[in-house]
Amino acid sequence: MHDRRSPRPASATTLAVAMLACGLLAGCTTAAGADDGVSIGYFPTVTHAPALVADGEGLFDDRLAEVGANATTQSFRAGPEALQAVLAGSVDIAYLGPNPAVTAYLQSSGDAVRVIAGSTSGGASLVVRPGIEDPADLRGARLATPQLGNTQDIALRHWLTAQGLTATEDGGGDVHVLPQPNSAAVQAFRTGQIDGAWLPEPFASRLVEAGGRVLVDERDLWPGGRFVTTTVVAHPDVLAEHPERVQAVLEAHLDALALIDDDPAAARDTVAAQITALTGQDLDPATLASAWETMDFGPDPLAGALRDAAAHADAVGLLPDKPHDDFARLWDLALLNDALAARGLPAVAA
Repeated sequence: MHDRRSPRPASATTLAVAMLACGLLAGCTTAAGADDGVSIGYFPTVTHAPALVADGEGLFDDRLAEVGANATTQSFRAGPEALQAVLAGSVDIAYLGPNPAVTAYLQSSGDAVRVIAGSTSGGASLVVRPGIEDPADLRGARLATPQLGNTQDIALRHWLTAQGLTATEDGGGDVHVLPQPNSAAVQAFRTGQIDGAWLPEPFASRLVEAGGRVLVDERDLWPGGRFVTTTVVAHPDVLAEHPERVQAVLEAHLDALALIDDDPAAARDTVAAQITALTGQDLDPATLASAWETMDFGPDPLAGALRDAAAHADAVGLLPDKPHDDFARLWDLALLNDALAARGLPAVAA
C-alpha cells in the first residue's frame, strides 16, 4: 500500500544506532531486501518535483505493482538528514542533492550509494534584504542555509570564499551563516533576524515575496546555467538484488518527467498538493509558477557538474575525504539507459 502520510524522519539517535548496527552498511540489509517493498525518500520542495509528481500521481505504486512490489515514501527536511537515512540503510532509493550523495559515497568507501538518474537542475538563489547591493555589503550579515553541509550551504560558502569573505562552520567570520529549516529561514527573514538566505525553491521565491531581492541566481555561476540540484540514488544492494524494482522506480521517475514536460500546469498542481499534505503549508500558485521557471527537469545526472560540486565542498572544508577513484563507482546508469532506449530517448553518461 502506498503511504502518503510520509513517516516522520528517524531521530539522530535511532539513525546512529542503525549505522553502528550495520557497521556503516557492511552486511546491512536494506528495506527492499527484507520484503516486497521499496522505501523512497525525497524532500517536500519544488526542486524534488519529479518525486512529488511520481508519488502524488501514484506512479511509484503503478510501476512497482508491475513487478509485484510496493512503495513506501518518507520526506526529509534537508540533505544531511536524508544522508543519514541512506547510510543507515533505512531508505532504498532517495532523491538527494549532490553534496549529500557525494558524502554518502565517501563515508561508506563507495559502498552506500549509486547515482541512477538525474532529476533537477537550477532552483536555488541567494535572496537578501534591500540595501545589500553587492558582496561587500554582506560583511557582518546573517545568512541562512537549510543545513550545514547541504547543497545550498556548500554553494553559499564557496561563493563567499570567491568574494574574499569568510564564514566558519560555527557561524563566525565575515558573514554569519546560520543553518536552519527552510520555513524557519523565511520567518526569520520576515522578522529581521537574518539578512538573507541561500535556499532552494519555493523558499527563495518566498523570500522575494517577503521583500527580498535576488543577489545571486545560482544558474549564473555554472556553464550553460546547468548544475545538479537533485539526483536519484539507490543503495547498491538493492541494485544487485532487486534490479527489477529499481527499474520500476526509474520508469515511474521518467513517467513523472514526461508528465512535467507534457502538462506543467497539472504537474505544478500535484506538487502544490503534495507539499501541502507533507508540510501543512499552502503554496501560493504565483510563488510556485515563479519557482518553476528557475528549474529544468531531466534524467541527465550532469556528472561533470556533480564532480565540480564535490570540489566546491572540498574547497570549503566540508568534503569528508578525497576520493581515490574520481568517483568511478558513483554512477550506475545502465538501467536508466535501458529505460531511455525503450522510449527512444538518448542515453546519458557519467
